[in-house]
Amino acid sequence: MGIRSFLAKPIASYIASGIRKWSLDPVGSQQKVFDQLLAVGKNTAFGKDHDFGSIKTYEDFRARVPIRDYEELRPYIERVLHGERDVLWEGKPAYFSKTSGTTSGIKYIPMTRASVVHQFTSSRDAVLNYVHETGNASFLDGGLIFLSGSPVLSEKAGIKTGRLSGIINHHVPAYLRTNQKPSYATNCIDDWEEKLERIIDETLTADMRLISGIPPWAQMYFDRIHARTGKKIKDVFPSFSLFVYGGVNFEPYRAKLFESIGKPVDTIETYPASEGFIAYQDSQTEPGLLLLLNGGIFFEFIPTEEYFNEKPTRVGIEDVELGKNYAVIINNNAGLWGYSIGDTVKFVSKNPYRIEVTGRIKHFISAFGEHVIGEEVEKAMKYTMEKFPGVELVEFTVAPHVTPTEGLPHHEWYIEFAKAPGNLEAFSQELDNQLRQLNVYYDDLISGSILSRLRIRDMRRNAFIDYMKSQGKLGGQNKVPRLSNDRKIASALGAL
Repeated sequence: MGIRSFLAKPIASYIASGIRKWSLDPVGSQQKVFDQLLAVGKNTAFGKDHDFGSIKTYEDFRARVPIRDYEELRPYIERVLHGERDVLWEGKPAYFSKTSGTTSGIKYIPMTRASVVHQFTSSRDAVLNYVHETGNASFLDGGLIFLSGSPVLSEKAGIKTGRLSGIINHHVPAYLRTNQKPSYATNCIDDWEEKLERIIDETLTADMRLISGIPPWAQMYFDRIHARTGKKIKDVFPSFSLFVYGGVNFEPYRAKLFESIGKPVDTIETYPASEGFIAYQDSQTEPGLLLLLNGGIFFEFIPTEEYFNEKPTRVGIEDVELGKNYAVIINNNAGLWGYSIGDTVKFVSKNPYRIEVTGRIKHFISAFGEHVIGEEVEKAMKYTMEKFPGVELVEFTVAPHVTPTEGLPHHEWYIEFAKAPGNLEAFSQELDNQLRQLNVYYDDLISGSILSRLRIRDMRRNAFIDYMKSQGKLGGQNKVPRLSNDRKIASALGAL
């Protein structure tokens, strides 16, 4: 046992005890965060505009602070970008996290020192909680890798600006840097394919034990290693035992990733966002991700069916229902107030509060009123692949085809298989049947001959990599939207 794994176990026990303490008092934990946020927020320009000084209860807060997305909050962020202080939070942000929005172009999400600390400590706690639960700490004595964006930061209004993963990279403590891969110089390479080759150069002979990243990019890393060595990952990294991931649903990628690895390894799912670290997997045996109720974020939830209403219902943690889809609204210690992050979740437990991420509020198909969401297409794919056990998936996305040259409108599934089904027609039929069982509106449209059943476009090898490259979004934290209500992605893929 190495020194890191030896020391990690008592620290992990302490961390797990703290997690248990606040998770047993969820409403009290959120009330404490709420009070702390208001105490600072009342002295800001936003707080004065919304009369924070008179807010005594959550009901008061809801009455004064409307729900906003980035575009609606932009006037305040522009003031920060022009150098003004005390606009959304006290002083100026420590960083801007730069993200690409589908409707807002480049977004600059403010991050304070407190919110950055929460980002890192949440990642740490997810891993240490796993150590406490399983007793496995040996991975800490070997190589650790996070397939992330560049840590090179620019400046906006004197505020350091970059991708979330690049910002967090600057806060990795010294005791982990000695076994962290890749090197700083390699991590700074912008071109993802060049960067990946250099990462492989640095890790191929290393004792890699923990690998972290978005599943499709981890798969690309594994594929490139296999191309060089002809070996499965278990034979290249015999002590590899933990895969940490986030950003997308793991299930569509699970079979191919584990086939590439060649042995089962434990996994930890995380849910980080530029706006805050939302949740992480706290159990290897229970479903869902533990919602972080003590970390500088006061959460609100809107039932997804009400999201676009003029006055949607807004509830705190104490009033959510199990199994119901909600849009996530946050108020945080970086000055985001009533802010819609665009994600949807459902609660799978209230003791403690655990969630599953079900999709994006604006990522759906409803060309004919079917309102198919990401959770449904991913479940349909999962259940279908269980009936075709030899099939392996690389990536997929779904779009409506409203005006086909022949036949009825339909949903078109663009799928890149690692191992295609022997009978694509049977696979397509089963996929359609599964979706019909999951979405009654879709089923009604098929039964009523408004839509014909879905069609699969079997994409060539590396089609999605080439698509992401064409969009300037290859690698890092970028991911392909699972579905869309237009044909922009479909047209780009079709042109490849």
